[in-house]
Amino acid sequence: MKILVTGGAGYVGSQLVKRLAEAGYGTVVYDNLSEGHRQAVDKNAVFIKGDLKDKVSLDFVFKKHKIAGIMHLAAYVSVAESVANPEKYYANNVECGANLLEAMKRNNVNFIVFSSSSIVYGAKATRPSSESDKTEPGNPYGETKLAFEKMLREADKAGIKSISLRYFNAAGADPSGCIGEDHRPETHLIPNVLKAAMGKSKEISIYGNDYQTKDGTAVRDYAHVMDLSDAHILALDALLNGHKTDIYNLGSEKGYSVLEVIRAAEEVTGRRIPTKIMEKRPGDVPFIISNSAKARKSLKWKPKYTDIKTIISTAWNWHKTHPDGFSE
Repeated sequence: MKILVTGGAGYVGSQLVKRLAEAGYGTVVYDNLSEGHRQAVDKNAVFIKGDLKDKVSLDFVFKKHKIAGIMHLAAYVSVAESVANPEKYYANNVECGANLLEAMKRNNVNFIVFSSSSIVYGAKATRPSSESDKTEPGNPYGETKLAFEKMLREADKAGIKSISLRYFNAAGADPSGCIGEDHRPETHLIPNVLKAAMGKSKEISIYGNDYQTKDGTAVRDYAHVMDLSDAHILALDALLNGHKTDIYNLGSEKGYSVLEVIRAAEEVTGRRIPTKIMEKRPGDVPFIISNSAKARKSLKWKPKYTDIKTIISTAWNWHKTHPDGFSE
């Protein structure tokens, strides 16, 4: 049985492919490498450079490799970019997702795990978000994630069973140090903080310090990339064993402000990290923390990396051994 991982050369996708191989699954990675890295893909996986816009290529992959299920992680993920270029996000995150579902129907594949986002809860959250909470994304990136979730609910009526996993800020790296986070440009806080610690950048920009939070900076819930990968596999196993279409939050259930992350990184690295206060970015939200009780109960998900210093330590190990990221 082979699992198709779209976006499998990306940050979370490459970690997931490694974990799937360790769990005994055969994997086929389908990625156009616009955001991912060929070097990040596990050597045991079949790699195909392809785009979800290409329906002919998709059908060829399904038929040749006898795909049994999908892990769908291919997406653009920058809030700021989505505000500036919403059409790019709808074309990639929604239309290409529809192409994938059509290919699944044509090839009688009925199981998909979708990489969604906590951003669907929007800017009004003041407490840990639960799956039953109202969804008001407030930016095109979040709207595209929510749109595909809705598409999956409709696809359920056509026999496609899905589990959508709403991440709360993927972070960290494989403890082995072989794969980690390498976006170009990098927009995520922890890798940018660590680059500043390495002297790769002059300072770390803090976007807004007057939010209604404990220290005025935005608060986030960081979920380790290995824990996210394990949740995907648990979700897939559940679907293969008759689980209904559903949605789950994935987070540590702990909130850390931007300043707290920077201070934790200084402790981990032993280096001072200069900061500069900047204007808030369009589309950013002040507070995102997860209530992940549903995933812990129903999927038996047990995250192992929930302390921010531990998460940062794994990321620091990656950045020290790969100061310039992947070579390809």
